[in-house]
Amino acid sequence: TTLSSGTIYHSRVLIRCSSSERGGQQRSNAAVRVNGAAAPLLAPATDGRERSRQNIPTEKQAEDPFRQAQIVEGGVRYQQTVVVRSYEVGPDRTATLETILNLLQETALNHVWMSGLLGDGFGATHGMIKSNLIWVVSRMHVQVDHYPLWGDVLEIDTWVGSSGKNGMRRDWLIRGRGSGNIYVRATSTWVMMNKNTRRLSKMPEEVRGEISPWFIDRHAIHEEATEKIIKLDSNAKHVDSDLKPKRSDLDMNQHVNNVKYVRWMLETIPDQFLQHHQLSSIILEYRKECGSSDVVQSICQPDEYSVSPSENVSMVRGPSLLPEVINGHHSLAGALQQWPTKYTHLLQLKAGEGYEEIVRGRTTWKKKL
Repeated sequence: TTLSSGTIYHSRVLIRCSSSERGGQQRSNAAVRVNGAAAPLLAPATDGRERSRQNIPTEKQAEDPFRQAQIVEGGVRYQQTVVVRSYEVGPDRTATLETILNLLQETALNHVWMSGLLGDGFGATHGMIKSNLIWVVSRMHVQVDHYPLWGDVLEIDTWVGSSGKNGMRRDWLIRGRGSGNIYVRATSTWVMMNKNTRRLSKMPEEVRGEISPWFIDRHAIHEEATEKIIKLDSNAKHVDSDLKPKRSDLDMNQHVNNVKYVRWMLETIPDQFLQHHQLSSIILEYRKECGSSDVVQSICQPDEYSVSPSENVSMVRGPSLLPEVINGHHSLAGALQQWPTKYTHLLQLKAGEGYEEIVRGRTTWKKKL
């Protein structure tokens, strides 16, 4: 709002989880395993004083005017309006993939917040706290149809559904608020783990009773058979070793934030490729958490058989094209070069003489307009 003087801008904001001060709980030395492999865990429960300070609702909220959010579709689907901020875009003024992933995390936590089920401020319900259970994400798939621009007003919908006997699925849709055009679709799979034993757990009936009324049988991405991502080794084409987390990379549980994993993955892709392509899909399979003292290796292998037919363009070196236009930093040669459109990724941390997997990934790319 502009005050009566017409010269001062006044605004109220809420601190997003991706914007909070990094730090908090001490790291646990126990492994967290999903399907035989470890996965990142969510923060442990906060005490009553912290809960009171955060004003966590104890009953379901129909709307939240500060977050511009509401519960819709029979009181189960969460919908929030956000504006793309200046620091959330890259050089081309479009929202970065990191921004999109942060918005997915933020709206998921806000959904639980408004449900009245939130027990610890970071995703666990009251019944889960009684059984010492936390959520761990085992898989995520994000499809980007269009990247929002700086200042775009977005409407983000998220909802949950069942995934097998003991899992939960969470989906998202990001649309333009005015146009209704879909920018992003995403889906993820979550399972429960005992935070003391670090073993997967069946879903207690009390917890099932808490969350099952919120389940919607709808999918943002219709996946048929989920393709297993192959494990790479150090003989891959692109390898970046000795990556070390910074303090600002840590989340509330002293583990590296999941968004940083994606950043490390993409840093191994050649710069010339990134100048002319943008990511359209990413699949992540989580294996193990990464701490502040770990040393990480990022490995990337292009799929040589995934060259798009549109890439088969013959260069015409006409007299009107200067050599620097053809071969310069932002050259036609780079734009028209035959590049693979699919890459396989692996992040792993040093463990003695070997390595342990953190996350496997698969990315798909398209030419920038």
